[in-house]
Amino acid sequence: MEYVTNGEKLESIKSLQSTIRKLENALSQMTQKGANTTLVKKRLKAVCIGLAMLENVWSQCPHHYTQEDLAKSRNVLAGLLPSIENIYMKSKVGSPQRTLLERRIKALKLAVQAIDEHSITK
Repeated sequence: MEYVTNGEKLESIKSLQSTIRKLENALSQMTQKGANTTLVKKRLKAVCIGLAMLENVWSQCPHHYTQEDLAKSRNVLAGLLPSIENIYMKSKVGSPQRTLLERRIKALKLAVQAIDEHSITK
């Protein structure tokens, strides 16, 4: 895996934790409204697995996910990147939103990379 500074590791973990909280809030609101929650649940699980994989690589924290879980998560996370990158390109330079998106993109790419490398070694 590429070299990542401790600051980048912390930012990536915080970014994924923030994304998880936002998805949990969205899931709660959608459930209350009776909306279809399939997509949000899938994304929430994928981001949780991505975070677990980064913690596995950086802190040797164990995880309990199967190769199938990892493959599905990888596809979901990789699938999120184009839309987030598109929003990033439209965001104002120097804005807090742009910084948040920049960190989220970096975290998602690192999570995908961690899943890829874990899958290769198994």
